[in-house]
Amino acid sequence: MIVREAMSSPVISVDENEDIVQVANKMREQRVGAVVVLNQQNLPVGIVTERDIVTRVVADGVSPSTFFAGKVMSSPLKMVDPEMNLMDAMKMMDKENIRRLGVIYKGELVGVVTDRNIIRFVPTIIDILREQKEINPLGHVSGSSTVGYCEKCELYSMNLRAIDGNFICEDCRVDG
Repeated sequence: MIVREAMSSPVISVDENEDIVQVANKMREQRVGAVVVLNQQNLPVGIVTERDIVTRVVADGVSPSTFFAGKVMSSPLKMVDPEMNLMDAMKMMDKENIRRLGVIYKGELVGVVTDRNIIRFVPTIIDILREQKEINPLGHVSGSSTVGYCEKCELYSMNLRAIDGNFICEDCRVDG
């Protein structure tokens, strides 16, 4: 699965000079938890999230109408290619401790992929893994790692590998 299959499009955006009240209203109207911030050249320069508004405006007791998107935003907005493997995007989000990635194609922002977009795909991913296990129940499957619960120790791992038809974590692979 690739990012393009999970991303949200079109992108909900605001100008960097919009005040936070306008930004929050747009987020409410569009029913989103974040908006991309565009500069004067219409290029993405950051993202304003619900968390940004709470931690940088509300918690400090600042009047939202005196703060602008460009001052509150998280920057830079991390970007990925729409053809990127969804698992790699998940790893990037985990490594960077972020929940949203801009999706850029031919130099233009075409979408946003979020942790919620990815969660919607988990049932499909599980079905694919089950089908693979049914097709090759005893054979050794090699390849890249996956995320989930180890079928031996039942602990969550971000480095499962299919061994003899079971998804096994690194610790259990070492223990034999």
